[in-house]
Amino acid sequence: MNTKELLDTYYKGLAKKQGWETTIADDFKFIGGDMTKTEPIVGKPAYIEIIKRFGALFTDMRPKEIFTSGDGAFVLANYDYVFPNGKSLNANVAELWRVKNGKLDALTIFFDTEGFQKFLKV
Repeated sequence: MNTKELLDTYYKGLAKKQGWETTIADDFKFIGGDMTKTEPIVGKPAYIEIIKRFGALFTDMRPKEIFTSGDGAFVLANYDYVFPNGKSLNANVAELWRVKNGKLDALTIFFDTEGFQKFLKV
């Protein structure tokens, strides 16, 4: 699969919360959610656990924009969140991908962490 096909498969599976795992490299690297932690979490099993926790917070998601260039891609993804306290939020997340050997190899996400925390405290 090329980069666009890998991402299409990943996001279709992520929206259904199943079937995305086959696109991820065994030594997958993930950075996100905390700007103070720039070391990646490494390994497919670790990322699967992250998505299990994250998947409990969103009811739907969709990629709004996908730009690919060689072995890299940028995705603007949109998520509908529902939190344990009952609050709901629609938010965009910028997702920067790297592809290697026919698999999604690395992901760094960016979002407004301060705004996110303020929303949860209100």
